Parts: sequence; C-alpha cells; structure tokens
Amino acid sequence: MEHEPQGGGNQPNDYRMTLLKAVELGEYDPQVLARFPEWHQLGRHAQFQLVRKGLTNRNFQLQSTWGEINNQLNFSKKPHLHQALRNIEKQIHELREEEDRLFVEFTKV
Repeated sequence: MEHEPQGGGNQPNDYRMTLLKAVELGEYDPQVLARFPEWHQLGRHAQFQLVRKGLTNRNFQLQSTWGEINNQLNFSKKPHLHQALRNIEKQIHELREEEDRLFVEFTKV
C-alpha cells in the first residue's frame, strides 16, 4: 500500500483548491473561477449554475456572520460591532447588485 509523503514535497490533493471547493467557499466571480482548468470544460449553463451556487454560499456566509455578531453578549455595549454589521450589510447589498449583473451577463444570447 502506497502512502503520500509525510513531510515536504507536493501537497496532498486534500489541500489543493479546486473549482468546486472555491465555489463551496463562496467564490462566484467568473474571472476568478476561470483560473481553474475545469471551468473551461463546462458549458455556459453549467458555469452559470456554479456562479449561482457561489453567490448562494457567499450570501449564507455573510448572513451567518451578521447573525453571529448581532447575537454577541452585551452587543449594545460594543459600538465597534455596530460598524461591523454595517460593513456586512454593505457587502450583502453589493452581492445582490453583483448577482443581478451576473444574471444579465449569463442570460445574454
């Protein structure tokens, strides 16, 4: 039975970023996703579905972070957290605008 080397050398495949892992982590930008060779093997519809999944994942991450911050103990006594919430709300708004733009881009004939 062969084993991966323990130290040095190439990283095991588990630690390499793949197209699907990037989407799972909330990456949705087609220019970033195009850096993965697999992206170019997909049709436009499949590419769009990955973009949509990335948008959904990113939105979930932002909403979850917002909830975690909002539910901090003594939230009202931590004014710096109010700014963090505003920053996240701004990112959510920008994400929605980006989503609209990408829908238009990917539905062009």
